[in-house]
Amino acid sequence: MGHKEDLLEGAKRCLLEKGYGRTTARDIVAASGTNLASIGYHYGSKDALLQQAFLAVTEEWGERVSLPDGEEGGAVTLPADPYERFRATWAQLIGAAEASRPVWKLQTEVVTRLDDDEKLREAIKEPQREGRLGIAEGMLGIDPEAEPEKARVAGLLLQALATGVMIQWMVDPETAPSADDLTEGLKVLMEGQ
Repeated sequence: MGHKEDLLEGAKRCLLEKGYGRTTARDIVAASGTNLASIGYHYGSKDALLQQAFLAVTEEWGERVSLPDGEEGGAVTLPADPYERFRATWAQLIGAAEASRPVWKLQTEVVTRLDDDEKLREAIKEPQREGRLGIAEGMLGIDPEAEPEKARVAGLLLQALATGVMIQWMVDPETAPSADDLTEGLKVLMEGQ
């Protein structure tokens, strides 16, 4: 790896260990084995590097929690029953809750910074939109190119639910919703029971 890649990897580690606001340029340099001048040369500023690292962390998390490809790279066969499909997708996400804790902690911190950091807000808008489509495809198998509106609205719902569910897991894992709880709640909403 070159300095640019080393800096990005070091910044990602620092973000997950120290958070966005507490990561310094010196922390990144120490974690990457590079030098301070490399940050400016490759990224322009520490803030630009941290934005890039944050986007990389969240993208990598999304890839880890998406439904895996089937055997030998084939497509995943999702359950035909929509409630079972919903339950399976949430079991996948909730199953990764503890391992995802540093990512959600970081995302929560970044959200609190958006009112004071317009560049950060602008940097994450498009990836957030893309993430909605990715979560619809990865968790429900909806092809955003074939069914863009279906993927958009499903992604909006899944992204909103994921944020709420993960915050509940961060606050109190003992009473946070399980995949079964979410599925039963959906049935109540849909069926009025």
